[in-house]
Amino acid sequence: MNITLHDIGRRYNREWIFRHLDYTFSFGNSYAILGPNGSGKSTLIKVLTAALNPSEGKLQYLQDGKEKDHDQVFQWISLAAPYVELIEEFSLAEMIDFHFKFKPTSMDRQEMVDLLGFAKHVQQKEIRHFSSGMKQRVKLLLACCADSKILFLDEPTSNLDREGEKWYLDLLQKTKQERILIIGSNQEHEYAFCDEFLQIMDYK
Repeated sequence: MNITLHDIGRRYNREWIFRHLDYTFSFGNSYAILGPNGSGKSTLIKVLTAALNPSEGKLQYLQDGKEKDHDQVFQWISLAAPYVELIEEFSLAEMIDFHFKFKPTSMDRQEMVDLLGFAKHVQQKEIRHFSSGMKQRVKLLLACCADSKILFLDEPTSNLDREGEKWYLDLLQKTKQERILIIGSNQEHEYAFCDEFLQIMDYK
């Protein structure tokens, strides 16, 4: 599985967010999309996940050298981002069970609860009563524990304290193998382990 960008650009109205981007994201590697706040990192991630169409250029998802239709991409992708919301009326147990009806996983619910670190006694608690840091851990857990070929993390440690940041790095060590990992960030501790770094400001 590879993602290939051919002269990709995206604009809003007349303003180009990025342009003339040629790049290949290869299976088994980790990538960081870097740039200051408002530079277009999240927009590029939305293009890569087929949530937004590029304004110019071509985006290809290649499996064994064969191009796959963008409508099929959902099954291969997991995403944790500030603009992806949890269903706050669900309990933690309900959220986990619901999510993994659509995203297969090799873990059972108890393994995931154990991985969360705080969830032993709150499985039946509604997510709307969770702190922002607890919600962020749940988002990351759902994305990372899915058996997806491509994992996108946008601002992954937002709302996490130091202990949560360490938890995030430990979680990735357990789950980042055998996939493409793409992180949108301007915080070095979130992406220092990545193999390649794409500076969004180079494509303005």
